[in-house]
Amino acid sequence: MGKIAAFFDIDGTLYRDSLMVEHFKKLIKYDIIDQKAWFEHARDTFMDWDKRQGHYDDYLDEICDLYVESLTGLDKTCIDFTSDQVIKLKSDRVYKYTRSRIKWHLDNGHIVIFISGSPGFLVEKMAKKYNATDCIGSNYVFENEMFNGTVIPMWDSRSKNVAINNFVEKYDIDLNKSYAYGDTNGDINMLRRVGNPIAINPTKELLSHIANDPVISKTSKIIVERKDIIYSLSPNVDIFDI
Repeated sequence: MGKIAAFFDIDGTLYRDSLMVEHFKKLIKYDIIDQKAWFEHARDTFMDWDKRQGHYDDYLDEICDLYVESLTGLDKTCIDFTSDQVIKLKSDRVYKYTRSRIKWHLDNGHIVIFISGSPGFLVEKMAKKYNATDCIGSNYVFENEMFNGTVIPMWDSRSKNVAINNFVEKYDIDLNKSYAYGDTNGDINMLRRVGNPIAINPTKELLSHIANDPVISKTSKIIVERKDIIYSLSPNVDIFDI
């Protein structure tokens, strides 16, 4: 008889922002990388999103490329130090609903797994903080204790699908009894594969895919957490273009 697992995305699902962006800010704060890279390349995209005149994914895509470029050649000691600061100062900035679900799964003896597109060295620290059973993030490759610029991603549906297969084999997981939590379309296959899919503050793209999927439209829960209220919505909630 297979075990019950709960698969959690992190950015936007547990953590209320992006771990990668927080780490980037810490690298700038401690003068490990030059802040002019931010102002020259990412500031305008960020401001467009902040004013709700642009898309957050555009901002993140730009930051991701800049982040990898800025990290290339950095010593692992510097990266570990700033990563520790992110967890120390920012790791409690999470959604109340998701935090309570992690506790519920652990209390019930379920396997808790974090699957995230954020750098693996941040995901591992976040998983330890919240007592996750296991985790996987994007693999940033180091040679001679320095980041060589190579990233093996974990932010797309295909990569997360392969990771789930490995975890199923490793822990003998029954996916029909298991849970998955995500917020973007990169989580869609993860949600499709379990008996209990939960979309937390989903993007318009993810919500549309769920509503039009004949299987998960019937099994999904849609959770929206705003201020101090948690809303549970139907997957067929109206979506408005504004």
